[in-house]
Amino acid sequence: MNRYEAIYDISVSLGAEAIDYPDTIPFSRELVEPAKDSAVHELSKLVMTPHSGTHIDAPAHFIPNTKHIDDYPAQRFVLPAQVVHIEDKEAIRPSELKNLDIKPGDALLFKTDNSVSGRCVSGVFCESFVYMSTEAADFCVDKKVSLVGIDYGTIDRYDDKNFPAHLKLLGNDILILESINLEEVPSGRYTLFCPPLKIKGAEGSPARAILIR
Repeated sequence: MNRYEAIYDISVSLGAEAIDYPDTIPFSRELVEPAKDSAVHELSKLVMTPHSGTHIDAPAHFIPNTKHIDDYPAQRFVLPAQVVHIEDKEAIRPSELKNLDIKPGDALLFKTDNSVSGRCVSGVFCESFVYMSTEAADFCVDKKVSLVGIDYGTIDRYDDKNFPAHLKLLGNDILILESINLEEVPSGRYTLFCPPLKIKGAEGSPARAILIR
């Protein structure tokens, strides 16, 4: 019998819902050995990057000589978390965060119009999405959060080539969980499980992200 009040899978499905960032290697799955009458098993080949689908960015993704995904212990991916509903349809800003009871080490997951509209699971990249403002990234650093999650493939505005939110968060050892889907998840406190693949020396990794309360 399930002893939890609720379990939410907030991952997006590779090959169906996930969005490929422009000019990156798209996810693909090729069936190498189909399971026919004469075959012993089914085998497929995956082509992807560490940032395909729901994934975690480690500091090495943007900052040289810093931590890679396999430098973190498993407990770094099991965290007390808050899901925060953002009303602003352009950006995550401190004005919607200042009244939250945020504890050091919390994960903050932002439910934006990306989830509400279905944009995050459309399978098609859109240049106009809700992103994290630099001021909100500064706020998260000040609050000493452990991880920030957003419901799109990147946390920075599409045309901002300075990547301020990435640099601010990763530069302060705050992991970034991107491409989550929070459409069905009410605001509030949860436990987040988001273990990445244990890839030697990788700057990030796909993850299966689950919220439990």
